[in-house]
Amino acid sequence: MATHRAPMTARSRVQQAALLMGAVFLLVGILGFIPGVTTDYDSLKFAEHDSTAKLLGVFQVSVLHNIVHLLFGVAGVLMSRAASTARTYLIGGGVIYLVLWLYGLIIDHDSSANFVPVNNADNWLHLVLGLVMIALGVALTRRSRTDTR
Repeated sequence: MATHRAPMTARSRVQQAALLMGAVFLLVGILGFIPGVTTDYDSLKFAEHDSTAKLLGVFQVSVLHNIVHLLFGVAGVLMSRAASTARTYLIGGGVIYLVLWLYGLIIDHDSSANFVPVNNADNWLHLVLGLVMIALGVALTRRSRTDTR
């Protein structure tokens, strides 16, 4: 008895990158809710600058911060289904992370404006994530010179 399976469509490199980024964001969002992986877990607040909980003992997190990671992860997984939306996810997400980097530089980390919350480690990570995501979105969808002829 032969079974017929629907052919699997190969994912483009930009789709693979978006899926990978989405999976990483999902993992980070989940890890942010695990005591031990997140230090000072008992101080985890919903959205306050004085949440001293830190993912891996380095990155300041809150419930809101973790939820944002989870939502960003879901978006990456869903948007990886097509090359055009994967590109949008990577470039758009990269821009969002660069805005978060600027936000983290501008605000006083000890003020109520730091409701996400972020610390210096988060700021550096947001800069790197923003640049990497934009670079992936652009580089993996760039047409070669032979494609345009």
